[in-house]
Amino acid sequence: MFKGKKVVVVMPAYNAEMTLRQTYDEVMQQGVVDLVIVVDDASKDNTVAIARTLPNVKVHVHPKNMGYGANQKTCYKLALEENADIVIMVHPDYQYTPMLIPAMASLIGNGLYHCVIGSRVLGRGALKGGMPLWKYVANRFLTMIENVLLGIKLSEYHSGYRAFSRELLEKLPLEANSDDFVFDNQMLAQIAWLGYTIAEISCPTKYFPEASSINFRRSVVYGFGCLATGLAYRLAKWRLINLRIFPRNA
Repeated sequence: MFKGKKVVVVMPAYNAEMTLRQTYDEVMQQGVVDLVIVVDDASKDNTVAIARTLPNVKVHVHPKNMGYGANQKTCYKLALEENADIVIMVHPDYQYTPMLIPAMASLIGNGLYHCVIGSRVLGRGALKGGMPLWKYVANRFLTMIENVLLGIKLSEYHSGYRAFSRELLEKLPLEANSDDFVFDNQMLAQIAWLGYTIAEISCPTKYFPEASSINFRRSVVYGFGCLATGLAYRLAKWRLINLRIFPRNA
């Protein structure tokens, strides 16, 4: 726990047998995590078998592959059911270091912020850490456009390393979001819609063969999805459209 608040780490998993145990071990070494929830999206390897050998882990298995966004919906639902006060998403592919968990939990647990993301760009080490140049350029372009459309200022919108308060998760209409990768982007837009500040901390970048990464085609689809989310947010702010992901009564 952190100051009496229950800390739950959620791991949206798919074919993570090579890195799951290493990620888990480092998560638990941080000394503040009460429970780890692994949601497996119908992996084809031994991810589930490995997860079930780990202590303080709750394992949930999707009967079929439902998508990254659908996986997160399950993650957050289960975390709230476990009475989590602070929920931190850590990808089990070890691309994001669990060593930042205490800092992220502190920012939430001390009441400073309700959302914290680990930014790979903030410390200017993205390219040195192995981020492909085309991904870096796309990241910077999309971030610039989205900052304008959402009226906030983030160093990046595309990190999968995130922490949330229970209060915030209970307010977000996550079921209205996509089941695919653009879920991440829609979630941040919803947080901005509700008027919450999104905090960032610098996160080292790690790219290696075992780390998950979407291919170029899906990256293009994701990029257009991000632009569509930003445009929809702006049009909703101007009251030109009504969308479930941006409820008026929020």
